[in-house]
Amino acid sequence: MSHEQRLAELGITLPEVAAPVAAYVPAVQTGRYVYTSGQLPFVDGTLPATGKVGEGDGLVSPDDAAAYARTCALNAVAAVRSLTGSLDAVARVVKVVGFVASDPTFTGQPGVINGASTVLGEIFGDAGVHARSAVGVAVLPLDAPVEVELVVELA
Repeated sequence: MSHEQRLAELGITLPEVAAPVAAYVPAVQTGRYVYTSGQLPFVDGTLPATGKVGEGDGLVSPDDAAAYARTCALNAVAAVRSLTGSLDAVARVVKVVGFVASDPTFTGQPGVINGASTVLGEIFGDAGVHARSAVGVAVLPLDAPVEVELVVELA
C-alpha cells in the first residue's frame, strides 16, 4: 500500500502548509533529503493552546501536548508533500526532532513527542521508524507548547 493510500485509509487529511512566522520556508530539499522547518501545532492558522507542558493548574497536560505533537508532525508531513507532490516519494523518515516547552519539573518530553512518532509510524509503516530527539526548552515561538521538525529521505 502506498503512503498516500495509507493516509486515506487512516482518514487523515493533511492541513495546508503553515505559513512561516519569520524569514524561512516550511521545507527545503537537497539531493534525496527534505528538511522541514520546525512546525508548530497550528490548526487553521491558530495555536490550539499555549504555555508550558507539565502537571498542574495553568499547564498544558502531557496528553494534550502529545496530541499537539501529532498535529506538528502532520504539518511537517504537509510541508514535505508540498515539495514532493506525493508522500509516495518518501523512502523513509530519517530523523524527528521534538521540542517541548517544559515546566521546570517536567521530564516527560519523550512521551510528548511520541505523539509525532506514532502518527509517522501509522502513515509510513516501517519507513516511518526514525531516530529522534525530544528536548525540553524554556519557551517556543508564539508560546507554543511543542514544535517538531523532520528529515525524510526520498526514493
